[in-house]
Amino acid sequence: MHSFHIPVMGLAYTIDTPVKVARFGISSVMSIIEDNLIEKMRGYYYHLKKENYYPISSKEADYRAKRITDYLNLVQRMVSEQIEQLKKQPFGESLEIDKYFEMQPGSSWLYRVYRQMTTTTEPQKKEQLSQWLRRQIVAGSIDVNIMTKLDRNTKDVNGNVIENGSDAVTALRGYAKSTLSHSSVVLSAGLNLRLFNYMETLSAFDADTNGVFDKKIIIKVSDFRSAYVQGKMLAKKGLWVSEFRIESGLNCGGHAFATDGYLIGPILEEFKLKRQELIRELFNLYNQALHTKGKRQLPYAPSIHISVQGGIGTADEDQFLRSYYGVNSTGWGTPFLLVPEATTVDDSTLNLLSRATEQDVFLSKNSPLGIRFHYLKGTSGELEKFERIKKGKPGSPCTEKYLVSNTEFTTEPICTASHTYQKKKLEQLHSLNLPEEEFQRQKKDVLDKECLCIGLSNAAIKKYELKPIKKLESVDICPGPNIAYFSKIVSLKEMLDHIYGKVGIPTDPKRPNMFVKELSLYIDYLVELIEKTHKTFDEKAVKYVQNVYQNISNGILYYRELIAGVDFKNELKNRIRNGIDLAEKRLHQEYEIMMPKVEVS
Repeated sequence: MHSFHIPVMGLAYTIDTPVKVARFGISSVMSIIEDNLIEKMRGYYYHLKKENYYPISSKEADYRAKRITDYLNLVQRMVSEQIEQLKKQPFGESLEIDKYFEMQPGSSWLYRVYRQMTTTTEPQKKEQLSQWLRRQIVAGSIDVNIMTKLDRNTKDVNGNVIENGSDAVTALRGYAKSTLSHSSVVLSAGLNLRLFNYMETLSAFDADTNGVFDKKIIIKVSDFRSAYVQGKMLAKKGLWVSEFRIESGLNCGGHAFATDGYLIGPILEEFKLKRQELIRELFNLYNQALHTKGKRQLPYAPSIHISVQGGIGTADEDQFLRSYYGVNSTGWGTPFLLVPEATTVDDSTLNLLSRATEQDVFLSKNSPLGIRFHYLKGTSGELEKFERIKKGKPGSPCTEKYLVSNTEFTTEPICTASHTYQKKKLEQLHSLNLPEEEFQRQKKDVLDKECLCIGLSNAAIKKYELKPIKKLESVDICPGPNIAYFSKIVSLKEMLDHIYGKVGIPTDPKRPNMFVKELSLYIDYLVELIEKTHKTFDEKAVKYVQNVYQNISNGILYYRELIAGVDFKNELKNRIRNGIDLAEKRLHQEYEIMMPKVEVS
């Protein structure tokens, strides 16, 4: 019903977004990896509905999957009830049924019929149109996200690894067993063969006799090659990817998976040119797999949608992505953090977001996963981290253990944000007698790490006044750089009016076009790479830096050709051109000044 979706944000920020927006036809994505948070949300909504809440104990077999299944079923039921109630409302009394149609794109047939219904003076025609409109009301898709890298093993009381009991696998099982329909699972963070192999065994992702999928697969990718590799891998298993969700490598919230300097414009161009070729190749592999498995083959290829997200901030940008590149949907994430009707953000963090500037959001090393992570300064989570360091007790108590991965000092993996790891690592650094500058650099890398399991969950716990997990109350948040240009807390309708170009939300007039902003972020990334290579440099590192530089340069050339060949509004064209000119000048200056200093060993 809408041309955009709300992507997953953190653990808590979209944990119940479908309950808030799905009845308006808006699709959104919830994270289902943190089952303790999900269990708290189960309790909250059962009590809110005045229904009996039966806790699912962590001592039960397969408790994670059970918690996830029941929560998703509960959300599905609440949204279905909301839709039925909405359909019964009278038009013309400023109720949600009017809001449903008023928030549609101005060019949509639903919006035009609605306007016709509200303006006609013929009672019979008004009634016919109103009844027709009621029949068109459908909920937005209730989608879920699984970050494939979060997949630790779980063990039984005897210490044996439980088969198909890892975090990602149990989350997938919980989703597959749910009653969600016309829904999708969004897989992010790359390949996970164990998860893919388990998915192959589930009938929930099979097409029906009409070639329609009730539960679909969406893969979040950074470039065409990633889509091609993962799409082929799944097709060979008899699994069809219904959508490739392209996310900017650096101009996004949360974990940032930087490409080798490939910019979002050229990436979208490659998808545009090779889309049909990709569908044909994947369909051949998919049908072959169905034949091998003894399943009914499909007579024609199911559709593959292409969507894009990361740094979109204006109706012009949104429209261009859909009209020029032919994307089926755009993802608007970070701006929705300032929409309390859509996302779950505690009041203090919401105010912090509204005041954020370019200097307040940075690409940190705070994630224990070792992946760069966009981070907002000044959160209670950051303040708590500094306080622990000040007291000589750095690191967090590791209660959730979703990010355990390090075995440097222990047999069992532990989290690099934990007190246990940081204490041992700092003791090691002190024993190495490193030069002071190197010691301080490595020490900072250790102390930067934060507990994200709790920090990204607590906004919902604070917002709904729930009992904190292990009495830990600090909040972290990971908006994209785009938050610096949005400062007003707005209603859901105001945000949709902004997306569709009806009435724009005031943004920082200095906000660069999304292509230009991503370009500048990649130049920052290149400078950081060069600085890093000054310390630990070899021939391979030189070639990598040169490759990133060349890919960024090629991206600039692409944008120049795009501007020359596409009919942009003059003001927009000039702003993009000027932004690219400045970025290109900086790129060459930084590269030429810094690279000669590097000596290949």
